[in-house]
Amino acid sequence: MRRISYGRERPDWEALIRAEGLVFVDTVLPGGSITKYWREGPYYQFQPAEIAALEQHSATLFDMCVTAGDHMVAHPSIMRRMGIPDAAHEQIAATWESEPPSVYARFDLRYAGPGDHARDDPSLLLPQLLEFNADTPTSLLESAVIQWRWFEQTRQGSDQWNALHERLIDAWRRQLAIHAARLGRPVELVHFVYTGAEDSGEDQMNTTYLADTCEQAGYAVDILLAEDIGLGDDGHFYDLKRRKIDVLFKLYPWEWMVDDDFGPAALASMARPDGTTFVEPIYKMLWSNKGLLPVLWSLFRDDEARRGLLLPAYFGDDDHDLDAYVTKPLLGREGANIRIVNHGATIAAVDGPYGDQPHVVQKFAPLPRFDATGGPQHPVIGVWLIDGEPAGLAIRESDGLITDNTSYFVPHTIA
Repeated sequence: MRRISYGRERPDWEALIRAEGLVFVDTVLPGGSITKYWREGPYYQFQPAEIAALEQHSATLFDMCVTAGDHMVAHPSIMRRMGIPDAAHEQIAATWESEPPSVYARFDLRYAGPGDHARDDPSLLLPQLLEFNADTPTSLLESAVIQWRWFEQTRQGSDQWNALHERLIDAWRRQLAIHAARLGRPVELVHFVYTGAEDSGEDQMNTTYLADTCEQAGYAVDILLAEDIGLGDDGHFYDLKRRKIDVLFKLYPWEWMVDDDFGPAALASMARPDGTTFVEPIYKMLWSNKGLLPVLWSLFRDDEARRGLLLPAYFGDDDHDLDAYVTKPLLGREGANIRIVNHGATIAAVDGPYGDQPHVVQKFAPLPRFDATGGPQHPVIGVWLIDGEPAGLAIRESDGLITDNTSYFVPHTIA
């Protein structure tokens, strides 16, 4: 894996990516200046063997997460420790067993592959899990469409690890067909919702793109705001046209939903044979919570074949012997309230709204550093899982050691 700093730039690249749907091109930095979220020119290049290794190890990580899910469902005390309300436990266990439709998720990994970085730090040879964005991951359009168009138009490298669009269409077809067979009736309409409280356009863009892939799979779709969903006297959810919502994709986190006024109604609805089926399922609360990290470490720390894919991690009130570590809120987002501590001193931190949450502690292993114009960059490797299988790559890089909402999206190629 290497960073190419001076690749080909399309002269009209900003107009192109806006036309393709990337609505939040401008990022406002803390000082008030504006930078571009998409990086045109630089890109990361991988060898085919590196892509094969990422795919293989990501599949292994997913299997490990399934084992962790079995363990958490069997031990509700762990779910309580993760801050998951008791009221949600029954439906988490029920959906874990029944496996309602689940379409996508994303691993965020620390990785550099063979080369100079691995000579200095051999642990960078293996991808190591930083977190699992299993419930409401974004950056999907730029991964599936924007960077593929970039590759087609610049023809740098020979290929790109990017089967996302086709796999998403296949996932809707397979998952909804299985769901219809279980129900004994066809799926006639799939609703897609996002919250109007998110005003950058990112949630709307990702929701619209996913709805488009579902429509290409042959299903009728409707897109609306979460705030516009109504609860009928019969306990069912309805859209603005008074149509009952049978299948609902929601770009709205489960930890928010179960805490909302309509949370009890959502839990009751999914328990009914004629109730609403939610995509992604509520069992994703087991994986989208940073509490997954210490659970994985407790299960696999003595597994020589797989422990290298993890960083040691503990719940915040556990004893540990880590001299350098990262504290992460259980349900933090976009790097908010993450703190890096080295021998008792905080060396990096990001403010945010999650400071009062319980946290986990994960061993501090610096992201790889790549020299770039304007200063070093630190990439996080995102591996997309579509229908439970690794299907493509997203790379976000940051000026600092914490990847937050000022990071950049950088395309990639295969050499």
